Amino acid sequence: MERLAAGFRSIDTTALCDADKSLRVMDSAIRPRSAGIRILGPAFTVRCYGDFFAVLRAIETAAPGDIVIVDGGSSEIALAGELFARGALVRGLGGIIVDGGYRDIGYVRDCELPIYSRFITPMAGTTTELGELQVRVTCGGVPVHPGDLILADDEGIVVVDPARVETLLTAATAIKQAEARVIAKLDAGATLSDCLGISAHTEALRKGEHSALEFLA
Repeated sequence: MERLAAGFRSIDTTALCDADKSLRVMDSAIRPRSAGIRILGPAFTVRCYGDFFAVLRAIETAAPGDIVIVDGGSSEIALAGELFARGALVRGLGGIIVDGGYRDIGYVRDCELPIYSRFITPMAGTTTELGELQVRVTCGGVPVHPGDLILADDEGIVVVDPARVETLLTAATAIKQAEARVIAKLDAGATLSDCLGISAHTEALRKGEHSALEFLA
């Protein structure tokens, strides 16, 4: 995981999505609420609707570095708050993502633990149901399985099959390197047409041919 973390620090979710257009990307309505934003870790999944006891159970069960992923049915009910964030920090968790509400934002906005939610609301759920842990859930409109790799930054949240991470990171790194060369050329006064195969791509598309826009050397 340390090697993957080092690799992820040099890229971002945009490069990951450029490397694979089929990646699972959570709804943009699930936004960062904390000072810490960047996430890299395995999913520890929770399903609970209107009742947050399962989230408490998850925080006390998940391993250090795990990302607690809460399928709250996109309901505007708070399923976590300040105490949850503090408890997750004590246990060394990697973040909390709630498809539902979060509260106690006065504390959360300065918290280093990455916390994402769909809503901010003062109304909390109940604590009378067990809910479900480590099952397939839907969060942010995409399926998430226990152990899926969660990567997040300022751009959004992506979910990756851990078996594909190495290949994806390699491709995303190559894209970032190519973009860096383009940026250097643009800073030196080149145009986008000097850096990208715009003319060739345009002509191929006009002819109905298969084509992909490419970086020029």
